[in-house]
Amino acid sequence: QVQLVESGGGLVQAGGSLRLSCAASGRTFSSYAMGWFRQAPGKERELVAAINWSGATTSYGDSVKGRFTMSRDNAKNTVYLQMNSLKPEDTAVYYCAARSTRIISSYANNYDYWGQGTQVTVSS
Repeated sequence: QVQLVESGGGLVQAGGSLRLSCAASGRTFSSYAMGWFRQAPGKERELVAAINWSGATTSYGDSVKGRFTMSRDNAKNTVYLQMNSLKPEDTAVYYCAARSTRIISSYANNYDYWGQGTQVTVSS
């Protein structure tokens, strides 16, 4: 069982930056691939970024490529999402997710554990 707690969301102006963190419980964090997803009102949940167990492999949604960077620190049981050049369309609730395998996935249905979400609002 893994519990995930996100932090770092908030209100930022367009062009600004935020860094989200997701702290995981448990002693087997390095066995899990991790993902960040987001969901805006009236829209489906979509992939933001995903990372494999070691951090060597990442995948990004097309809308955030070149602006967002996902990383992990297995010693701290934490994953991060550095968000730069934020746009109003990045406004959403951001969720951290864990997958019970070391292999990366871009699909929300492949993730087994979810955090409660953190709101990110980008003003124009």
